[in-house]
Amino acid sequence: MLASCRPSSPAGQEPSGGSPIPAVATAPSPSPSPVDTAPARGTARARDVSITVLSTSKATVGEGEWGFCALVDVDGERILFDTGAKRQTVLRNAKAAGVDLSTVPHVVLSHHHGDHVGGLLTLRRSVSEHAPEALRTVHVARGMFTPRRRATKTTQLNEMIPIRAAFEQTGGRFVVHDEPEQIVPGVWVTGPVPRVHPERNWSGSRRVPGDDGWIEDTLPESQALVIDTDEGLVVISGCGHAGIVNTLEHARSTIRSAKVRAALGGFHLHKASAEHLDWTAEQLRGLSLESFYGAHCTGAKAVEHFGRSAIAEGGESREIAVGWTLTLGE
Repeated sequence: MLASCRPSSPAGQEPSGGSPIPAVATAPSPSPSPVDTAPARGTARARDVSITVLSTSKATVGEGEWGFCALVDVDGERILFDTGAKRQTVLRNAKAAGVDLSTVPHVVLSHHHGDHVGGLLTLRRSVSEHAPEALRTVHVARGMFTPRRRATKTTQLNEMIPIRAAFEQTGGRFVVHDEPEQIVPGVWVTGPVPRVHPERNWSGSRRVPGDDGWIEDTLPESQALVIDTDEGLVVISGCGHAGIVNTLEHARSTIRSAKVRAALGGFHLHKASAEHLDWTAEQLRGLSLESFYGAHCTGAKAVEHFGRSAIAEGGESREIAVGWTLTLGE
């Protein structure tokens, strides 16, 4: 079943803002199947927050991989953010860390790439018989199910298209967001993030269908999870293909104009130039970023750079590993 929080609208914003990097068009997603409406929720602040990493390159518990996954616990509400790359990694790491996934009803997927969605089916199947509501509701942003292919080939590359069909056979459902929505009290998905700054950090090798043929895939469905706490916003990212500055600015402008208590996860800066890191650090200083926790595709160079030049006094910047936990409010 596919649920939608808003009627379908053209997908994707392209980079803009006077950069020498050219803007590119993006295509709308295919028409969704019949939908139901996600329930509206009121606003709230999160109080007790725990975030435990279950997939990234380094590991102090279990095994590392090129992927990302984190378990988010906010005032007793539990959410799995991304599902890692390999089918079994998050399942094994959860067991090694003593994490019970049968009590987690929600999944948020940051984008369609395999290193973030690879474990979804295995995880759902591991709990669906004895806990039918566990990992049943998956929140994605508009554009998640758009077909992809290489520029010169016709093979369909978006793994989420076959995964969706198999997942729905387990009784699971997808909720498609095209703007920020509160999914549990104090916790939001951003939906597609506007590309105000040209933080281009994708390969450019994939194409999506457009009005005049196949055009560049800018990953318009890239979204983040935002926890609104009394200490500020905590922003969790899978790869951050919309750009870390675009993402944090979007969270502050649409959810709450507060300091960023922490930015956590993958931000695809492992190949960023020194000039790009300098620019990013300058922007992050203006957003009052208190702590930065890099994982997956962020890169040690970015973590070190932000620690020197972007983090507010008293904060920290560090690489994180499987088994690492951030706790706030206790």
